[in-house]
Amino acid sequence: MKNFNYIKLIGLHILIGIAIYSLEVLSKVYLLVIFVYFSNRIFKSKRSQKALQVLMACSYVVGVEVFLRMTGGSFLYETSKYLVILFSLMGIFTIKLNQPIPYIVYIFLLIPGILVAGFNITEQTTIRTAIAFNLSGPVSLGIVSIFTYKRKLAYEDMHKVLLALALPLLATTTYLFLYTPSIRETITGTGSNFAASGGFGPNQVSTVLGLGMFVFSVRFFMQSPSLFLKILNGLIVAGISFRAIVTFSRGGVITALFMIVVFVYYYFRKVNVKAKFRISRTVFLFLSLGLLIWLFSSIQTSGLIDKRYANQDALGREKRDISTGRADLVSFEIDEFLKNPILGVGVGKIKELRQKSEGIEAASHNEISRILSEHGLFGMIAFLILLITPLLFRIHNNSNIFFYSFYFFWFLTINHSSMRIAAPAFIYGLCLLDIQYKNTTIRKKRSNQTKK
Repeated sequence: MKNFNYIKLIGLHILIGIAIYSLEVLSKVYLLVIFVYFSNRIFKSKRSQKALQVLMACSYVVGVEVFLRMTGGSFLYETSKYLVILFSLMGIFTIKLNQPIPYIVYIFLLIPGILVAGFNITEQTTIRTAIAFNLSGPVSLGIVSIFTYKRKLAYEDMHKVLLALALPLLATTTYLFLYTPSIRETITGTGSNFAASGGFGPNQVSTVLGLGMFVFSVRFFMQSPSLFLKILNGLIVAGISFRAIVTFSRGGVITALFMIVVFVYYYFRKVNVKAKFRISRTVFLFLSLGLLIWLFSSIQTSGLIDKRYANQDALGREKRDISTGRADLVSFEIDEFLKNPILGVGVGKIKELRQKSEGIEAASHNEISRILSEHGLFGMIAFLILLITPLLFRIHNNSNIFFYSFYFFWFLTINHSSMRIAAPAFIYGLCLLDIQYKNTTIRKKRSNQTKK
């Protein structure tokens, strides 16, 4: 029955992708259904289940965010971040918290940057838009972290949260296959491919599909007891990986591979000897699948994808700047931080300054340099809180087998995609969960290690 429900959910989300491709106005209906459905589940759930329902609601919204943006389903550009904040607040005001003082301090540290921006208004400045665009990500991270900090969650429920994240990505992948069924016709060089990304930003599409790669890889290793499920999850990994690769945006794919490697390493360490042999066989199958996916992608792109990852242009010449110009943007933001080290230049002001001094209106996609330049010393302290708090928590609680995968996703993503989508904020929050195990090989292994 459990497997049948899983197959039904997969089929439902494939149908959602087909339906919205056929009639895009359904995307707005989809968003409304999501809001009503999860709000109802949160309000009606028992107190013991409320945390799970909040996490599943946030997780689903994170998974569907880019799909709604590319299909015109979001009423506001930052709708998904607002929903993540709203669902998290539903949990915060109804469930006991675990003294999340570091993240309360973190949110207060963002306030001076707002005041600085307010005192330096120009004709180009729209304060509301600047704050909404630049702070919705950091604020959602703070709110989610306040809710998740040291919160207990059953191991089985963690898989439900991850599945809620991944299901909308099946609809996204289905839509992408329908939008550009022939990849060869869309390839003109080694630059990011908007046509293969549903006409939307390849960086954002690659990032969320990378999460899909990770979640279904986890299911391939941990949630596929039968050959049928192994094949099913393997095919899903293949489909999502292929569409992520052909966006020609490397950040999301490389981050996903890093997450998978880290997960397999810690999974292998935590299980017993018998399970280690099983995982070793699964790794061999997984590597073989990965090789086939890459070969297929290479054939479909006439070898251009190989050149993209080798940092070459279509003629095979090595590109001088592997960061595609972003290093200069980061350098500009660091310079502004050094000029304004205490208060920074203010929320949303860095783009204005760059436009004024260099005639370029572009974002660095790097959250670290941005928070330093716009918030100064307060931003540095805020970032250090984000960087260090999960690691301190990990020292005293190593129950979360996905901790380092989540932590590195957050850190790597904010370096190549900033916080333009809700994913890094929410995934960061998952680092802070206290996973509870019941009669699993992982739990038994942990108990044995504790006794030693």
